[in-house]
Amino acid sequence: AAMAVEFEAYAAFERELLGDLIPFIEARYSVKGDRMHRALAGLSMGGGQSLNFGLNNIDTFAWVGGFSSARNTKPPVELVPNPGAARQLELLWVSCGNEDGLYNISAGVHDYLTAQNVPHEWHIDAGGHTFPVWKNDLYHFASSLFR
Repeated sequence: AAMAVEFEAYAAFERELLGDLIPFIEARYSVKGDRMHRALAGLSMGGGQSLNFGLNNIDTFAWVGGFSSARNTKPPVELVPNPGAARQLELLWVSCGNEDGLYNISAGVHDYLTAQNVPHEWHIDAGGHTFPVWKNDLYHFASSLFR
């Protein structure tokens, strides 16, 4: 039952992000409001959410990154049910530290994307589930955006 509540919370956040937060930002700030100018990335649980939400909303996001994605990441076949749609992304970034206890999650996503011929960046850092790994991932991901 706790798992069902947890997944309902993720779904609620996805609805709030798409239905409330993005329109709020676009109404109050001078931003370009199309998918080519919108990126989504996160680390750990946020990495899982970014992959789940970004790959489920390719019409909204063209740049998606998951850093050291946690166990809330959907299984790869659910994450990318339509590899052709995922190929429309400008950048799909998957990264993890080589000593991270969650490494197998990101590696599984990478292996599935490779098998389905979905272009993506697979970046393995030296280290664990730590800030220096995520700082490096953010640097490389952010420097690849909107080009």
